[in-house]
Amino acid sequence: MRRFIILAALALLGSSAARAQDAEVVPVDRVVAVVGTEVILWSDVLEEINVMRAQGRELPNDSTAQMALARQIIERLIETELLVQRARQDSVQVEDAELTATVDQRMRQVRGQFQTEEQFRDLLRRSGFGSTEEYRRWLMDEQRRSALQERLLQKLRQEGKLPPAPVSEDEVQKFFDENKGQVPRLPATVTFRQIVVPVKPSEKAREAARIKAESLLVEIRRGGDFEQIAKRESMDPASRETGGDLGWRRRGGGSEGLVPEFEYVIFRMGPGQVSPVFETSFGFHIAKVDRVQPAEVKARHILIRPALDSVDVAAARLRADSVAAAWRAGASFDSLVAKYHDPIEERSIPNPFPRTQLPEPYQKGIEGKQANDIVDPFEIDDAAREVPKFVVLQLTSVEPEREPSLAEFRQQIREQLSQQKAVRRLFDSLREATFVTVRI
Repeated sequence: MRRFIILAALALLGSSAARAQDAEVVPVDRVVAVVGTEVILWSDVLEEINVMRAQGRELPNDSTAQMALARQIIERLIETELLVQRARQDSVQVEDAELTATVDQRMRQVRGQFQTEEQFRDLLRRSGFGSTEEYRRWLMDEQRRSALQERLLQKLRQEGKLPPAPVSEDEVQKFFDENKGQVPRLPATVTFRQIVVPVKPSEKAREAARIKAESLLVEIRRGGDFEQIAKRESMDPASRETGGDLGWRRRGGGSEGLVPEFEYVIFRMGPGQVSPVFETSFGFHIAKVDRVQPAEVKARHILIRPALDSVDVAAARLRADSVAAAWRAGASFDSLVAKYHDPIEERSIPNPFPRTQLPEPYQKGIEGKQANDIVDPFEIDDAAREVPKFVVLQLTSVEPEREPSLAEFRQQIREQLSQQKAVRRLFDSLREATFVTVRI
């Protein structure tokens, strides 16, 4: 157990060193509670109060309220000690190596509050510590006690010894009503579906890129080193420096996966094989499979992109305008997607998304628009090709900033209360099985 009044400046970031230096070290030896074979001292209570003061909490002025606060703190310290003792009983351990990084960071943060090392050491002495190492040991003990509690609760949950407690609807409603003012307002959100129109190369540029890729394939088949040619020629910035290496890829790998045309090729090849030239929405590829294992392929590729110019960008802008016009005239979304949409882009954002977290072009594009509006085309970046894409977007829902409702937090509140009641039940059982007395 702790034995000193630890000044708030040493316990929390942002504390005032000047205020801490005005404090006095008060010798304390009064026992306020006993938990098993451990004691809780009045100095432990005062330390908690110092922490609350450093956090900016308003503390009571009258003696009755002050004593009530002290009793609350004692109860909390008793509960902490009960958990620590149960953790030791269950052989829950926390090694010093697990705490060192956190404690070292705390030491640096606290030391940073003082201009000189002497000021820091002086405050340590005034707080009852003989050295910085003694203070560090105290921090280590505090961190260990906290980690022991968390690890014990996790262990009990995993073993089914801390089952969730039932929570009534009235309890959920009461908690929501009492804490509603502490929950921030929900941000304005939107959902939408979109057609992203890419810039497409001219037929002349496509043919030039295909011919370039075919010439590289000839070089490879004549014995050229695939990796070195990829480093020299590939236009994929993500893999060029590693010789076109794409790593291990699973079929249909979600957001990190490959476009279907690319998957179709590499999952039909064996180790060491090199593909013919094939085309995807990115350009023309040559792929090589390095290794194969169940459901996975380790491959590399060379990408040759067709050149794009301002004429191609202007044509894409006109296509986007025609998409918007057709959509407003009643053309189906699915048919427009099939004909115009860039397959590497999301088709929709079906779940409410905060407006302020959208990319700036999206925020500007939907400003002042309502649900079901089809927004005029706007540009977004295509960083890989250094040309824009054009978004045609329909808002499917628009929600303003608002107060949260119980329905949106009911399950979260129920789970939180259930866990709290389960832990409270644990405290009660530990208290019944342990000698606990309060002497205040």
